Amino acid sequence: MIITRKAVARRTFLRGVGATVALPFLDAMVPALATAATTPKPPVRMAFAYVPNGLNFKDYKLGYEGKLEKLSRILQPLEPYKQDINVLGNLTHNAGRALLDGPGDHGRCSASYLTGLQPRKTMSDIKAGVSFDQIVGQHVGAGTSFNTLELGIEDARQAGDCDSGYSCAYTNNLAWRAEAQPLPPTLNPRALFERLFGDDAALSPEARRRRNLYRRSVLDLVQDEARQLSRDLGPTDQRKLDEYLSSIREIELQLARADKDSISIDPGFEKPYGIPADFAEHFSLMTNMLTVAFQSNLTRVATFLVTREGTSRTYREIGIPDGHHPLTHHRGQEDLVEKVSKINVYHMQQFATWIGKLKAIKEGDSTLLDNCMIVYGAGLADGNRHSHEDLPTIMAGRGGGSFQPGRSIVYRKETPMCNLFLTMMDRMGVPTEHFGDSSGALCGLDGLDLT
Repeated sequence: MIITRKAVARRTFLRGVGATVALPFLDAMVPALATAATTPKPPVRMAFAYVPNGLNFKDYKLGYEGKLEKLSRILQPLEPYKQDINVLGNLTHNAGRALLDGPGDHGRCSASYLTGLQPRKTMSDIKAGVSFDQIVGQHVGAGTSFNTLELGIEDARQAGDCDSGYSCAYTNNLAWRAEAQPLPPTLNPRALFERLFGDDAALSPEARRRRNLYRRSVLDLVQDEARQLSRDLGPTDQRKLDEYLSSIREIELQLARADKDSISIDPGFEKPYGIPADFAEHFSLMTNMLTVAFQSNLTRVATFLVTREGTSRTYREIGIPDGHHPLTHHRGQEDLVEKVSKINVYHMQQFATWIGKLKAIKEGDSTLLDNCMIVYGAGLADGNRHSHEDLPTIMAGRGGGSFQPGRSIVYRKETPMCNLFLTMMDRMGVPTEHFGDSSGALCGLDGLDLT
């Protein structure tokens, strides 16, 4: 038997002076004599996209269990992908309720979202708990560049929408490495891009200055290695590589537009260089880079704060100049309720676009989305009532084949959200008996009847 196909190591990088580009999963990374039983499976990835201020439940709730059929107004953007999602009902975060004095409802619900523990403050410090993404990241991060990534879109301190350092720490952070150590999200797309693809350690101060001055494409810096690798690949892998590098090029073009817009548009508060003025553009940039990070195994765990909890951000691009948080306290006023629904739909449209991109990327016989667990949800249910039961929760992806999507699953009332975390930990290869206020793993996600 003669084998002519050249093998590529699973962890392969294209390198240039000041740039490093990790490769996606290619067929050439599978041993030539591998069988279905021995072929390495793509890793499972996990991410949380957190939306603030709750949702307008009248336009979100489905009102039925079983196979997903007619979607609600807010879920409608996910119609093309309803066979790739589960809508979960009656999950509750008891830690978000006012059991103790602390950082306020918005701070409690976001700070406890991934910890399951009541956040609190002392005279000298802030305290929450270790978030479950950090626990998983510690176990699955070996062989990746980043155990976890923390992303976001808005910082309360920049918007002037924060009354104290304590409340900022709670509303600005989902991830907690230790009880009193929040992990602030990266907000600036340029900073995230250079973190993922830069290699400043290899540059002299003068070379770094020149690179920043001319903003050379990372693909220009690694083009020689990319051409050499492409010659050694088969047609399918060549196409995958071209699509992957094209996605990075598109991110660079988005960044260039964002850099220009961030200078020409005054948002009314201090903003780091390179942050887009447009919400959809910012969301797209961050999720595009997260997609690349998942493709190339730079990380397997991420959190994304889709604007911070309690935000009063406006959405003039969809005709809403009012602050989001004040609108959610509408007290039933119909015109204000309608604006909240429009914001909820707008957020969901961006999420659906991201899900579509994940679904379009092939990984062996599956897709990148198939090998993900992407949770979209909020720490408040109804923003007007500040309710913490029946939190809006959507799970996208198949978790590497262990989940069966396409259904509305309604659990017993007051089922702890931490039960979902236990289930996800198990699928990530980090089985845990107890986390936060969990009472056991969730049934039903595998397609079997709830028992």
